[in-house]
Amino acid sequence: MTTATYLVLLHGDEGQWQSRDAASLAALDASHQEFVAACARDGHEILAAHELDYARTARVVRRGAGRPPEVTDGPFTEAVEQLGGFYLVRTADVDALVALVADTLTEDAEIRPVVAGTQPR
Repeated sequence: MTTATYLVLLHGDEGQWQSRDAASLAALDASHQEFVAACARDGHEILAAHELDYARTARVVRRGAGRPPEVTDGPFTEAVEQLGGFYLVRTADVDALVALVADTLTEDAEIRPVVAGTQPR
């Protein structure tokens, strides 16, 4: 199998995140510890991972045809679901990675391949 890199994007409802109690935070932390340990055990290499601050702390740059970029605070979205964190994972078995995400993490997740050969500019 060919090794590739995948971005695991963790989504959820920020309103629910803010109302978590100590028990739910402990369960969330345990699910991430289990995921990290299972990745190491199963040969999935975590290259980076971070929790993100709330969307209201973000800055957004929007571009429109024929006009200068517009910078605003927070995303222009009415969506309840927001990006809350990510894992960048190198693996030779994406199906096993998907199963591991489904079995261990408690957030909704999107697993998207990183385009091979791209570098930060």
